[in-house]
Amino acid sequence: MPRFLHTADWQIGRQYSRFAEEDASILADARFTAIETLAALATEQAVDAVLVAGDVFDAQNLSDRTIHRTFQAMAGFTGPWLLLPGNHDAALAESVWTHAQRLSAVPDNVDLLLTPEVRVYQDLGFAVLPAPLTQRQTYNDLTEWFDRADTPEGLLRIGLAHGSVEGQLAEEIDSTNPIAADRAATARLDYLALGDWHGYKTIDARTRYSGTPEQERFKDNGAGQALIVDIERPGAEPQVQSHTTGQFQWIKHQDTLAVASDIERLMTELDALPPRSVVDLTLNGEVDLSGYQTLLHYLGGAEARHRSFQSHLSGLNLIPTEEDIAALHADGYVGEVIGELRERQEGQGEEADTARTALAILAGMLRENGTTSESEQVESAK
Repeated sequence: MPRFLHTADWQIGRQYSRFAEEDASILADARFTAIETLAALATEQAVDAVLVAGDVFDAQNLSDRTIHRTFQAMAGFTGPWLLLPGNHDAALAESVWTHAQRLSAVPDNVDLLLTPEVRVYQDLGFAVLPAPLTQRQTYNDLTEWFDRADTPEGLLRIGLAHGSVEGQLAEEIDSTNPIAADRAATARLDYLALGDWHGYKTIDARTRYSGTPEQERFKDNGAGQALIVDIERPGAEPQVQSHTTGQFQWIKHQDTLAVASDIERLMTELDALPPRSVVDLTLNGEVDLSGYQTLLHYLGGAEARHRSFQSHLSGLNLIPTEEDIAALHADGYVGEVIGELRERQEGQGEEADTARTALAILAGMLRENGTTSESEQVESAK
């Protein structure tokens, strides 16, 4: 019974410019580790071949080192690796694939499916029908030729394609390359392994997206997995199991704070997140000065617990209570400054952010220097 590992969208060479340099480097390196994980999984599960449904690379112009590292990361599995060009690494006349071939970086057990022609693996019991992209975007269904393709009797028919299944994907994806939703049926395929959708998605019993093996977006779509596919014989329905391969979970968390107890609740929810995640936190609402300082102290610790922790507080207004102001001894001119900052933070843009930050800094300094004179306090806050 042939067994396959289905994966796609490795996106090797992807840049993470929105993150701090240290985090960006580690997230990029995790994509190489994902290949090593896939190789170990393929060996552990004793698969007959690894099907990589496009976008092995994120760009055409990559360094020699990046290309060598990619193929070296596959060393843990000595069986066949079948690599299909996608929209990010299309099989152009001059491409990352021709670059890899000139470098002699491609191992003997790695098959580059650069042309739309049947590949027969007689000893392993299957034939592959690939639909490689030869340009970034096409408007014709490159899997159409599958319907007319002949394969040897008694072998599984495995399709490999990269693009958008028509009428199935509601969200925007990387490519406009269309694939007929019923291609597995019209082409008599036993399994159609797809790439381009970065999450795990079942189209029908014989057609699936595996998703990227290492999550790189804030979407809860089943990314960070690979599929083990068993097909007992031609015509039998595939048996598919998903296996976790990713190191980091990407989590987007949004919350609105309205009362003091919301901060405690928020901290409890954030404490429950898996450690070493990539977290994007957005807070709205309002909080008093004491609560804001508690929140900032907590967020400092959270940043240390996770691979990346980005917080967006521009929608959070600081509303000092009468007790806050009284405790700060904010009478006279200091009280007027606090009042003006309170008004300015309710606006939009950089001025509101600056006012919010200034209000928090002023409050902290007043608390720490409560015995100094009012004039000294104001001067130190400028």
